[in-house]
Amino acid sequence: MGRLTVEQIVSVDGYAAEPDGGMHFAEAAETGNPNDADQLAFLHDIDAILLGATTYRMFADYWPTADPAVEVVAEPINRLPKFVASNTLTDAPWGDTGSIEILRGDAADSIAALKKRFGHVIVWGSLTLADALFEADLVDTLRLRVVPALIGAGRSFTPATLGERRLELERAVPFESGHVGLTYRLT
Repeated sequence: MGRLTVEQIVSVDGYAAEPDGGMHFAEAAETGNPNDADQLAFLHDIDAILLGATTYRMFADYWPTADPAVEVVAEPINRLPKFVASNTLTDAPWGDTGSIEILRGDAADSIAALKKRFGHVIVWGSLTLADALFEADLVDTLRLRVVPALIGAGRSFTPATLGERRLELERAVPFESGHVGLTYRLT
């Protein structure tokens, strides 16, 4: 069975979105792309990308036409097989390259099947989908890209009903910008 990694951009106080759903804290704290090289190295081990409907829309609006000279992760993002978990989308176009596969029905069942097809699947953002994956115990690895900002309130990156889960730190990478990359294995 494959491995599933959930990666979230979070504030230092643990929020993945502001109370209004925005992520302005991430933009305000950015100084260039402080962890592009780390992301690019991480993507060498990824076999497929999984997104929820909202994150898919954001990605589909940006990544298909992103300049790889500016966004070094654009090439692997565009090349890797992509899936969107949604019972509401009717189609999922990806720029001029066609469409990506929509996974319908129970998210946990669909993603368990996806983990059997691919060695390593990444979920970016997709908070509602990530909640379902945590609750179904399908997450193997958690990557946090911690932004040097406090926002005081907002949307946690895990469901409130999760309960305690033990984590083992696999990697911690500080960046000059003040960002920190943390990788945990769920035990």
